[in-house]
Amino acid sequence: MQLGFEHSYFALPASFYARVSPATVANPRLIVFNRQLAAELGLDAEAIEQSAAVMLSGNQLPDDATPIAMAYAGHQFGGFVPRLGDGRAILLGELRDREGVLRDVQLKGVGPTPFSRNGDGLAALGPMLREYLISEAMYALGIPTTRSLAVVATGEEVFRDRPLPGAVLTRVAASHVRVGTFQYFAAQGNEQAIRELLDYVIARHYPQVRDDTVPALALLKAVAERQAALIADWMRVGFIHGVMNTDNMAISGETIDYGPCAFMDEYDPGTVFSSIDRGGRYAYVNQPAIAQWNLSRFAETLLPLIDTDSERAVSVATQVLQSFLVQVNTNFLAAMGQKIGLVALADGDMELIGRLLTAMHAAHADFTLTFRALADAAADPNDQQALRGLFGEGVDLPDWLRDWRARLASDPQTAADRAANMRRVNPAFIPRNHRVEAALNAASDHGDMAPFNKLLAILQRPYESQPENAEYALPPQPAERVLATFCGT
Repeated sequence: MQLGFEHSYFALPASFYARVSPATVANPRLIVFNRQLAAELGLDAEAIEQSAAVMLSGNQLPDDATPIAMAYAGHQFGGFVPRLGDGRAILLGELRDREGVLRDVQLKGVGPTPFSRNGDGLAALGPMLREYLISEAMYALGIPTTRSLAVVATGEEVFRDRPLPGAVLTRVAASHVRVGTFQYFAAQGNEQAIRELLDYVIARHYPQVRDDTVPALALLKAVAERQAALIADWMRVGFIHGVMNTDNMAISGETIDYGPCAFMDEYDPGTVFSSIDRGGRYAYVNQPAIAQWNLSRFAETLLPLIDTDSERAVSVATQVLQSFLVQVNTNFLAAMGQKIGLVALADGDMELIGRLLTAMHAAHADFTLTFRALADAAADPNDQQALRGLFGEGVDLPDWLRDWRARLASDPQTAADRAANMRRVNPAFIPRNHRVEAALNAASDHGDMAPFNKLLAILQRPYESQPENAEYALPPQPAERVLATFCGT
């Protein structure tokens, strides 16, 4: 079978990747398949689904696939590793979707590659289902993200802390070029490779900067703009990536690599879930600053292409980086303004938003439920019971509500329109950690996909009320709380 693959990345010099072949697995079985995404990619969804177990496990690749493992480096928790690369993934090629956009198709968990660093290159079913679920939830929330086409069980065990069922994920991305891809060649002093990668990224993702006087600087600005919008998007829904290493920052501006990620229940800006982030480097509140730090590492790789005078190059790149946190804050405040029902921000709104977040933190109020209840209160001033119930006693919510309603009085919307607009930006359903873990455990430990499929269906309509699924909107009981998440590598 041929899928219509193109191979623009393979056309780059051989130093950009390694040719690999996937491992053969014993008994591939299709677990979940994304027919909507298949159609979006211009594929015959029915035909692909029938062949997916064999083809998307790596046992029998499409005839026009050219499997490669991409090379990259990266800062992991601040420490630089000059050679990482795809240690358990292979890029099959690129498909041009129905909109004419080129998109990578990658298999993840298909065995060792030259970049595996003594790892087995395999993946367990639970983490692959987790990436499928969270990435599709993020897509439904309207947040730029890689997506998942399929998960295939291999019929073999992988060994971590215990034997686990193995699986292969098929990931679709705008591309898999990362900040770490540029760092890989910068660490080698290979300016020619950086220039070729720059040209590739501009042609594929940022053609609007091609004719700029200084394309490398224009690219830095464009990437920073997309990352500023992305980080603000994460924070408006309480998402914590958990492992914001430079090899996990996609140049395209998509969310990539769903390892120990999680969504907050109760609002706490210092929230950390990742079991390996012991110092809180990637806590919720730190994500803008870490993104800026990552972009600084990206800028360092581009300095020779920005200006031959290193001092001038550093100066103009620094100006871009210094404006980044302002961009994130502007995007975040605009999103938060929408979340509390405002068409546009005015003087005093930043303080109003800050006061609400402070009250939420003090009351341990649920992040998602607070804003959803606020939409109900916007529709009906008498409908405040649910909102007040999230805060309890001793938190100065009445004063905030009075000031909020005074601000709404100057906002040009009817109460019904405002509430409807608020519900379009404030999800009723997020991938609650306890629900995700329960679904993954059922699938991995008992072969029961029903909880996963139900949760997936709910999360594909996050902004709808879905009264029949109301229990899925609730935060965990104390005994259900998930305090740590894991990479699954």
